[in-house]
Amino acid sequence: MELSFNHIIISFGEPKKPANNITYMNVSLHKAPAVGKIEEFNNYRWPELESLKSPNHDNVLHVNLSTSECIGQRTRSDFIEQILFKCSSLLLQTNAIGQTPLHVAARNGHSAIVKLLIKSRAKATDEDLKKLGMDQLNAVREMLRNTDQESNTALHVAARYGHVEVVQELLEFENPDFPYFVNRNQETPLYIAARRLDKLSLIILLDKLESIAHGGPYGCCARIAHEAAMAGDV
Repeated sequence: MELSFNHIIISFGEPKKPANNITYMNVSLHKAPAVGKIEEFNNYRWPELESLKSPNHDNVLHVNLSTSECIGQRTRSDFIEQILFKCSSLLLQTNAIGQTPLHVAARNGHSAIVKLLIKSRAKATDEDLKKLGMDQLNAVREMLRNTDQESNTALHVAARYGHVEVVQELLEFENPDFPYFVNRNQETPLYIAARRLDKLSLIILLDKLESIAHGGPYGCCARIAHEAAMAGDV
């Protein structure tokens, strides 16, 4: 395959380990995932896709999910499915701020894509999602619990941007006893939802998570209860 972009090798200073190869996207390659143009990647396989990055280390899934281009839901879903068929490891890749594609999907309110990413991580069909085995659940939960550089999970992000349907999808396969801990700002997803006075997200969080952490900045347990009350009867 003829490469039309710069090939840059970054070494982490340990000569016995293989170098980490990063291939930076040129303009046309960066545009292709933004508009869901899978044809540009027909000749790419796992190693090339895994190393292909934007300057801020977004992979092709990050680029597709963060685009402001007018792209249809079906086009986006098809692109992501075909890319993940070629290179499933992109699901857990992080960009320069430590965010996975799931973080980006949560930030932009792509609830159907969040479900697709979960299904891809479980290697399951829509029907299989109703009866996942423990290995599949553990793989999904690993992705759900990944944190960025600010210690935000995708659930923190979805709560911050008020994407109720994304909150619902993210909690569908989570262990109800898992406590979502605070991020670097000492915020839990519940605190974030209460601060936004997001009644629907609060109802979902309180219903789905039995061991939910209630913390906020400066130990504001009383304050979060007050803010939850302001949001309505939850």
